[in-house]
Amino acid sequence: MSAAEVDPRLLRRVVVGATVGSIVEWFDVAVYAYLVVVIGGQFFPSHDPTVSTLSSLATFGITFLIRPVGGIFFGHLGDRIGRQRTLAAVILLVSGATFLIGVLPTYATVGALAPILLVVLRLAQGFSAGGELSGASAFVAEYAPAGRRGYLTSWVEFGAIAGFLLGSALTLLLNVVLSDPAMSSVGWRVPFLLAAPLGVIGWYIRSRLQETPEFVALVESGQRSPSPLLESLRHNWREILRTAGIALVQNAALYVIVTYMPTYFTNTLKYSRIEAPTAVLITMVVIVALIPPLGALSDRVGRKPMLAASCIGLIALSYPMFALMNAGNFVLATAALVVLGALLATFLSTTLIAMNELFATRVRYGGFSVGYNVSVSLFGGTAPFLVALLVAGTGNPAAPAFYIIASAVVTLAVILTLTESARMARLA
Repeated sequence: MSAAEVDPRLLRRVVVGATVGSIVEWFDVAVYAYLVVVIGGQFFPSHDPTVSTLSSLATFGITFLIRPVGGIFFGHLGDRIGRQRTLAAVILLVSGATFLIGVLPTYATVGALAPILLVVLRLAQGFSAGGELSGASAFVAEYAPAGRRGYLTSWVEFGAIAGFLLGSALTLLLNVVLSDPAMSSVGWRVPFLLAAPLGVIGWYIRSRLQETPEFVALVESGQRSPSPLLESLRHNWREILRTAGIALVQNAALYVIVTYMPTYFTNTLKYSRIEAPTAVLITMVVIVALIPPLGALSDRVGRKPMLAASCIGLIALSYPMFALMNAGNFVLATAALVVLGALLATFLSTTLIAMNELFATRVRYGGFSVGYNVSVSLFGGTAPFLVALLVAGTGNPAAPAFYIIASAVVTLAVILTLTESARMARLA
């Protein structure tokens, strides 16, 4: 069975199974990011609330340090035993670790054991996340027929932002309807517990899927690599570096826009705790709405024009939009953030398929995982801290634009070296 011969019903299940995993992964990222202050008080109590929050943020950052290790492990596994079985294991691990955080005893109950257990589970989340987005997108790309790869693969990125949207909306709702004591005692656990049913649904769908046609053909031809990771590092290091370069602006802009902006709107722009997440939620709704149609557009006009247009837009408009955010009008600030979100959506719609098309099937999962997760670790998880440092160091409230602009310039230079891949009849 070739990709062109895949039953449409099976193709829908493939896309849903891949997308659910992305939802679970990013749901966790959003929940922890938006509950970091509450979690700090429960697991890292201190006379100084700032110390508790910083300890909780450090635990958040741990997941990014371990992600390249998870990418190496699951990437190698996915290229050896197949995408389907690897992705089924990944979603069980990430959803299981998220659920267990929801039932952890706090520092008041078990003392120092509580933060230790939290760190262990956060490491498990980061480790499993290292194999999720790369594997899920490769799974869809290897099923998708020519002419629809961009559109179908874009749903994996749709799931990532939808998961973040779901997690942030839920935590905002809980903060509105629950009192501070209720939120600190029980409310913070609710979003983590919801990872269990999401994970079970995703695992059930993934466990009933067949292996991708491309990987099956690879095995049947006897061309599966005996050591795909070493082969990728030895022969595909240029593609790995290009993947890291493409992912640079994706991670820099994404983590600034969806994780740092609530803090920026509250601390720098002085909007309320309700207004700040509302602006980000509106932006994320726009992003998820744009990703699939823009992914389809990349099948028509090509990957390079879409990616380059996004980078050029971010270079030209980031500083004016941050300046507009500082005009003192909430509506204008939200509109400026939405503009940046639309430019980011243009990039997100196309980036996963562009990176998948860089690699041959025998090394795709691992090669993509290494390049992408190194970039996430270096430029994604550090983005909120670095842009906050820029604001403090320069005294310029529009300084976060500099980080996005610099990353867009580097990524644009990488994109210009790519060979257009949208017209490929099949993946290599």
